[in-house]
Amino acid sequence: MKSLAPVLWLTGALALPLAACNQTAPPPPAASATATPSGFHMPEGAGCQGEVARYKAVMDNDLAMGHVNQSVYGRVSREIDQAAAACAAGRDAEAQRMIRATKSRYGYS
Repeated sequence: MKSLAPVLWLTGALALPLAACNQTAPPPPAASATATPSGFHMPEGAGCQGEVARYKAVMDNDLAMGHVNQSVYGRVSREIDQAAAACAAGRDAEAQRMIRATKSRYGYS
């Protein structure tokens, strides 16, 4: 029995630090500030008007969520406005090319 006591003591001493590793992680936050709000919906529409409206909605959402800063948002908005003007003037293909170029320039597909 005497030889068993040191073994039990050593086993307990080794198991104690391992027991601390079995703690549970705290629960994740209830809502993330970086997620798109549940009420967000992509605008519908065909042609350049639809493309302009959808890209503007994405950029507005990305600004609100903090995914882009104000200066980038301003540059993209100016380019979207130029595409919207081309669209309003009946230059659908040109407006869509402008939107595609802006998306590519800023990493949107």
